[in-house]
Amino acid sequence: MITDAEIQTALPALGRGNAAVITGAASGIGLAAAKRLALMGMKIVLADIGGARLDDAARAVSAIAGDDAVLAVAADVSKTDEVDRLAERAFGAFGDVSLLMNNAGVGDNPGKPWENRDAWKRLLDINFWGVVHGVEAFAPRMLASSRPGLIINTGSKQGITTPPGNLAYNVSKAGVKTFTEGLAHVLRNEPSSRVSAHLLIPGFTFTGLTEGATEKPAGAWTGEQVVDFMLESLTRGDFYILCPDNEAARPLDEKRMAWAIGDIIENRPALSRWHPDYKEPFAAFMKG
Repeated sequence: MITDAEIQTALPALGRGNAAVITGAASGIGLAAAKRLALMGMKIVLADIGGARLDDAARAVSAIAGDDAVLAVAADVSKTDEVDRLAERAFGAFGDVSLLMNNAGVGDNPGKPWENRDAWKRLLDINFWGVVHGVEAFAPRMLASSRPGLIINTGSKQGITTPPGNLAYNVSKAGVKTFTEGLAHVLRNEPSSRVSAHLLIPGFTFTGLTEGATEKPAGAWTGEQVVDFMLESLTRGDFYILCPDNEAARPLDEKRMAWAIGDIIENRPALSRWHPDYKEPFAAFMKG
């Protein structure tokens, strides 16, 4: 496994004493990232909906980094004023921000495309617009500092293969993928930019979004495993941080994604993987 020293040599943005801002930091991948980066000597800003979970998370991270190196901010990422206030507090407390991890997300299924407009909007406001708000609030100052910086946006494999089941979630994560691809392009073409963008694509991960699971399923990774994989991928300069899990290794994900894009190339029905006429062709493709 790669050492912290190797990570920090490859990624100066993660150097000791630098500040990281993580949304959705009260649980799951966000909390795992906060603890891991605190162990590396970074200052941590934890952002989440206010309440006992955020308070508990702040205490846990403070036990690693010390009270002076941790700031907890109650913030709803769907609201621009709250994300702007998060940025003001983060820069005010620690001077510069070297890592922004737009990780906050919800998975409640609002239903069919014509149902529950308000629930659809709420999910998109958090999962997609929360990422946009974070970039708007932090990227200009990160660029202006002329220091190395990383922006990591949490997407999902469901935003790529878009399986049936939770259309609103798929739409939100497909939006995050497209937005982050464009963000990466813009950042690398900004004069003197030392800030890069990356798309974290977790696999089956046991988090607060895991439906109906009170214990980690055997097939799932932990948040800690996702963060370790993310850090190794970043040292290689990866944009797409495609995480495996205990059920799906990368070759399986690659085949599923290839079939999904093949729907367009081959002019197959939408989501043909789940179309009854393509059950056998899909199975044969996966075995080939």
